[in-house]
Amino acid sequence: MMNIARFTFNPIAENTYVVWDETGEAAIIDAGGSTEAENRVLDNFLAERGLRPVLAVNTHGHFDHALGVPHLVERHGVPFAAHSADAFLLDNAAVSGEVFGVKVGPMPRIDVDLAGLEEIRFGDTALKIIHTPGHTPGHVCLFEPASRVVFTGDTLFAGSIGRTDLPGGDYSWIMKSILEKLLPLGGDVRVYPGHGGDTTIAGEAAGNPFITEIIEGDVHYK
Repeated sequence: MMNIARFTFNPIAENTYVVWDETGEAAIIDAGGSTEAENRVLDNFLAERGLRPVLAVNTHGHFDHALGVPHLVERHGVPFAAHSADAFLLDNAAVSGEVFGVKVGPMPRIDVDLAGLEEIRFGDTALKIIHTPGHTPGHVCLFEPASRVVFTGDTLFAGSIGRTDLPGGDYSWIMKSILEKLLPLGGDVRVYPGHGGDTTIAGEAAGNPFITEIIEGDVHYK
């Protein structure tokens, strides 16, 4: 059984998730710790529960989701997994951070390219990789079928969707990703987004205005 803990880090209020199972192995999704204090909170959580981090994995390459990755790589020696189509965002993280008034240091190189991979594993758990371009070209969502849980990064939020006005963003693609790849997962699937609270696929299909505009109005997208 997969366990989930959420921490909200950095000035952009980004959700960092620790996921682990009965083996004690853990993966950290979108490590966003921006200060020594935030990184210490994460380290203490891992230590108190006797968890062994084995992977830092990102849904996408925006700086607020990767601020804590260098710490995990250096402190715990874990590999960094992300989609190579977002490497340009990691390369330009410092510049992007300046726009939002956030100091960003060098980002590590991608060790595990999620492009073309079907899943990533920790312990006895497999997270299925779903490529969901739109917010960024290399955005992925991570789905755990047994727990009926999907980590959507900045593709789908409770009542909203990710921005598409940043470099590499595309509104038609994010809606295509949501409608063709996320909604078919099933209404009972719980959504853990990159910002804000969790929700369900059914709740978003019924009440997310970006989705209902298309479903009810038959608005066409590319």
